[in-house]
Amino acid sequence: MVKTMARDPLIMALANPEPEILPPLAKEVRPDAIICTGRSDYPNQVNNVLCFPFIFRGALDVGATTINEEMKLACVHAIADLALAEQSDVVASAYDDQDLSFGPDYIIPKPFDPRLIVKIAPAVAKAAMDSGVAMRPIEDFDAYVEKLTEFVYKTNLFMKPIFAQARKEMKRVVLAEGEEERVLHATQELVSQGLAFPILVGRPSVIEMRLKKLGLQMTPGKDFEVVNNESDPRFKEYWGEYYQIMKRRGVSQEQARRAVIGNPSLIAAIMLHRGEADAMICGTIGSYHEHYEVVKNVFGFREGAHVAGAMNACCCRAATPLSPIPTSTTTRRRSSWRKLP
Repeated sequence: MVKTMARDPLIMALANPEPEILPPLAKEVRPDAIICTGRSDYPNQVNNVLCFPFIFRGALDVGATTINEEMKLACVHAIADLALAEQSDVVASAYDDQDLSFGPDYIIPKPFDPRLIVKIAPAVAKAAMDSGVAMRPIEDFDAYVEKLTEFVYKTNLFMKPIFAQARKEMKRVVLAEGEEERVLHATQELVSQGLAFPILVGRPSVIEMRLKKLGLQMTPGKDFEVVNNESDPRFKEYWGEYYQIMKRRGVSQEQARRAVIGNPSLIAAIMLHRGEADAMICGTIGSYHEHYEVVKNVFGFREGAHVAGAMNACCCRAATPLSPIPTSTTTRRRSSWRKLP
C-alpha cells in the first residue's frame, strides 16, 4: 500500500506502543515518505503534550467560556511557526545527534521545546479574545508573555532589568568561539531579542555552514559581524598591539604574531582593548585558566587590585543571592595560610 502512494506521502502511524508500520520499513519502500508516529524514539512524534497544556493555559488565563475552532487554529499556527523557527539550544542539546531543521524528519517541534508555552498560550488567549469568548481579556500581552517565560526560565525575573538595559544600549559583544554551536545558538538569542550586536571570531565558511545546519535565521554582515581568525586584515595591528603590551615580559614580535593568529580569545581581548567591541565572551571550550590568563595579560588589574574572581547568581524562590568565588586564584598550601582572627 505504501509503495503505491503519491509523491512525498504523509504517513500517520500513531498507534502505541507499536505503530501500524515502522518508519524504517516505510522508508525502505518509500524513501520520500514523511512519517509521523506517537513514539519519541522516531522522528516527528505527534503527541498531544504539544498542544493540550498550552491550549488550556491560554483558555484559563482569559477565562474562555469554551475552546472554539479559532483557538484550535491559533494553536496549530503557533506550532507550525515553531517548526519553521530556528532551533532552541535546549532542544539541540537534548537531541544532539539529530538534524532539527525543518524537513521530512522534523515537521513538528519536539515536546521538550521550552518555547511551546510562550508561543502557543498567548496565541490561544488572543484568539479567544478576538472571537469573543474571553471573560478576562489580557491588556498587556508583553507582560503576559514575560510571566509565562518565568515558568520555563527561572532566571527570567533576575535578568529582566539587565535585558531591558541591554536593549537600550545595544553594545558590541565579541564572542571568541564563534564556530561553536552553543555560541551560535546564543548569538541567535542576542539577535532575536535585540540584546546586543554580536561579533563572532571564526572562519566565515564554517560559521555559514553551521548556521544552515542548525536552521538559525541570521545573516552575516547584517545581524552580526565575523572576524576571520585565519586571515583578518587587522591582524598585523592586533599582534603589534599585543607585542607592545607583552614585550617587557619577554615576548618577541614573532611570538606575539603567532599567539594572536592561533588564539580566538586573544583576538577578542585585543578587539576589546582597542575599543572595537564593548564586551567579550570566551571560555566555552578549553581550560578556564587559559582564557583567564589571556584576559589578565591584556588588561591586567585595576589600581589596588591583585586578584580576580567570578560572580555566581543562585536563583532561589525567596531571593537571588550573588556569591563571589576565587576561581582564578591558585590555592595556597595550608602552611602558608594566614591565621584569621
